[in-house]
Amino acid sequence: TEVVSHLLAEAFSSCGDLAEAMRQVCRRLEGAFTLVAVHADAPDVVVGARRNSPLVVGVGEGESFLASDVAAFIAHTRSAIELGQDQVVEARRDGVTVTDFDGAPAEVRSYHVDWDASAAEKDGYASFMLKEIAEQPKAVADTLLGRIDAEGALTLDEVRIPAAVLREADKVVIVACGTAFHAGLIAKYAIEHWTRLPCEVELASEFRYRDPILDRRTLVVAISQSGETMDTLMALRHAREQGAKVLAICNTNGSTIPRESDAVLYTHAGPEVAVASTKAFLTQLVACYLVALYLGQRRGTKWGDEIRDVIRDLGRIAGEVERVLATMEPVRALARTLKDKRTVLFLGRHVGYPVALEGALKLKELAYMHAEGFAAGELKHGPIALVEPDLPVVVVVPSPRGRSVLHGKIVSNIQEIRARGARTIVIAEEGDEAVVPYADHLIRIPATPTLLQPLVATVPLQVFACELATARGNEVDQPRNLAKSVTVE
Repeated sequence: TEVVSHLLAEAFSSCGDLAEAMRQVCRRLEGAFTLVAVHADAPDVVVGARRNSPLVVGVGEGESFLASDVAAFIAHTRSAIELGQDQVVEARRDGVTVTDFDGAPAEVRSYHVDWDASAAEKDGYASFMLKEIAEQPKAVADTLLGRIDAEGALTLDEVRIPAAVLREADKVVIVACGTAFHAGLIAKYAIEHWTRLPCEVELASEFRYRDPILDRRTLVVAISQSGETMDTLMALRHAREQGAKVLAICNTNGSTIPRESDAVLYTHAGPEVAVASTKAFLTQLVACYLVALYLGQRRGTKWGDEIRDVIRDLGRIAGEVERVLATMEPVRALARTLKDKRTVLFLGRHVGYPVALEGALKLKELAYMHAEGFAAGELKHGPIALVEPDLPVVVVVPSPRGRSVLHGKIVSNIQEIRARGARTIVIAEEGDEAVVPYADHLIRIPATPTLLQPLVATVPLQVFACELATARGNEVDQPRNLAKSVTVE
């Protein structure tokens, strides 16, 4: 970018027009970039350009804005413009002009941001993360709004994939990074159970480098909160080049990943400012369940009344998350007692395994502690060597109702680690008495259908990580070395 500024100065001295200078320079550049420039000789115009990296345009009354995210200008305007790939924008007080890199006028799409400035403020909370954890019941409910049409069928936001193509699909591949990847791991259970389609979950950063097997009968689901995650964007482009259809799950209207996909389901979580994802994760889970049900509906593997039953169960989850949040003070107190620990382990089975991975990730991100998540069945295959006296081990226990075999196995795991002196922190549903004798600390969650348990089991882990990090004096909204949206590979 230091070189670009010199190239711009050189081009401007020749043509005298900043936008034209930007176009000339961009035609010479390779790779991914977002550029914004202003020239002292032309102070009434700001020029921006993008390739792969994010850039959005805000259009106000007598003012215009350029930013990487609408949250930057939402206090001034809720009208925005999608800036497409390889485009240059000239922003002035009285409006904007958009062209491609060759100078040809570009078609743009305006959209309205459906949340306001207050949503991007702390509203009295000590951090954005605490505020966003507290917003999860509403975020989950908003993600479910309007999903059933007048005929009782499930609908998504925007689908340009013919029903016949979905019926012919023979495989689902989910690509995502970080927390979104954990949402995809949980989605795999729901998709395979409800649609009987094989489902693979891939780290987007590894996906296209292993020559994945994709064709026109493959449905790729790309999950990204920002819609600008570079690894996920590159993965979906590779998938489309191979003829696969792509469905995006995203929280940011008008971002690049939804625009380049064949279908999109927006999570409607509102702005998530804290770097560590909380409400975006829960709403991604809800969206994944909706995608699984939609595929089941289109493929005829789920009857309409079955889908409505699951939607009804999902509709109750917002209230259950509210109940969990109301009982978190003991979790906060426990977290404060562990602030000097160096390691915390997390165990889970079935959908509890990705929850354990997410709990460990949150602790790494926020508390800068060594934390690992394991499938509990793998305990004796290596991880049990890490267990030592007073080591905190968090165990996500499956319901004793639907998965009683797994429940018995994980209770056995708890006994094994406790016998070796570990400090057991057990997350179990209300009414599960089998775990009580072996739990040094017991965190209760509401009883839910098996596949939906992550929506309530994850919340205590978010609160735990946030409180422990705060007790260690860390900045929870801006953890060191991390960015909210990873827009480079």
